[in-house]
Amino acid sequence: MQNGRRKSGPPSRNYVPPVEYPLSKPYRGGLVKNGGLTMKEALRAARIVVVDDSDSIVQLLTEVLALDGYLNVIGVTDPRLAIPTIEESDPDLLILDLHMPQLGGLEIMAEMSRHASPHAPLPILVLTADLSPEIRQRALLGGAKEFLTKPFDSAEALLRVRNLLETRMLHQTLKDENRVLELAVRERTRELEDLRVEILQRLALAAEYRDDATLRHTERVGRTAALLALELGVAPDGDGDLVFRAAQLHDIGKIGIPDAILLKEGHLSPAEFTRMKDHTVIGARILSENRFELLRLAEEIAITHHERWAGGGYPRGLAGPEIPLIGRVVALADVFDALIHKRPYKQAWSLDRALEEIAGERGRQFDPEVVDAFDRIRDEVISLHEVAAL
Repeated sequence: MQNGRRKSGPPSRNYVPPVEYPLSKPYRGGLVKNGGLTMKEALRAARIVVVDDSDSIVQLLTEVLALDGYLNVIGVTDPRLAIPTIEESDPDLLILDLHMPQLGGLEIMAEMSRHASPHAPLPILVLTADLSPEIRQRALLGGAKEFLTKPFDSAEALLRVRNLLETRMLHQTLKDENRVLELAVRERTRELEDLRVEILQRLALAAEYRDDATLRHTERVGRTAALLALELGVAPDGDGDLVFRAAQLHDIGKIGIPDAILLKEGHLSPAEFTRMKDHTVIGARILSENRFELLRLAEEIAITHHERWAGGGYPRGLAGPEIPLIGRVVALADVFDALIHKRPYKQAWSLDRALEEIAGERGRQFDPEVVDAFDRIRDEVISLHEVAAL
């Protein structure tokens, strides 16, 4: 039943239809300040279920509520139909008699508690002639919020109904507003994350501009690393975008390397190479102490993409599984791109020579598993580089 109309379920010869009025705007829980229902409108639209085995009491309460402007009141005189009616109508308030044959109010509340949402409990107004403290305590433990003593006064009944409905609606409004605020905070946090990532990407681009006039190295490395991560099934987001964006920051630490070293043609001296190796540590420091997943991943890449599978890499000399898998992935992507493109210190290698170099370093510089994955998607990677070169 909903809005005073029976939709489905077992017929009830004890059902008392409420007085109905046309309703232009249904209440859906919670008040919306802009363009939503006023409190008066929400109260009129509230759904109320009255359960009592007395036809006269149900009829009286239904009429009293309807005359006060409540548009959706459902009366139930067979307590066995209480739970199905509540489940079907999803009321905002339950008026419940305690002492009924076949199924009492306490039993109905106990059944409701097994299915009720802890975030939006249904307010219950208990209707009873039993004033004993024990019964009241049991009812309160079962979920009752208010009591209405038989025989009841109509004015008192309306006040208690209104108070319970207003409390529920204000609670729902607060919950809705908190949800809106939570979404706004989440959106703002995402915007700040995007802004921070963009700043770092531009910083990495500035560093790359100094030794790669095409400004495409980081993008190609990012795309190759994403393809490898997907092939290996280790892309954190499932589509490779996180790896693509994080891998582009792998050489951000080069912003701290002097031009005399970074742009030197030919081989670096031992001292210069030592200084060059610092770009991994510098990059990790730039990206460190960050709560964003993308930048934490980028930090891990920056500090590990020059480690070697067999050991002897830098900056920490890790080997084998000690090197995070994402670092092993970017290590291969970075070297492959550097081999087939011109750099200040070397000419571009042919594709065949570069592929032979990657295969020859399997189990030495590169993780065999990553090399095998690269071999499986080699055509896709080559196509990517051809497109990027256009």
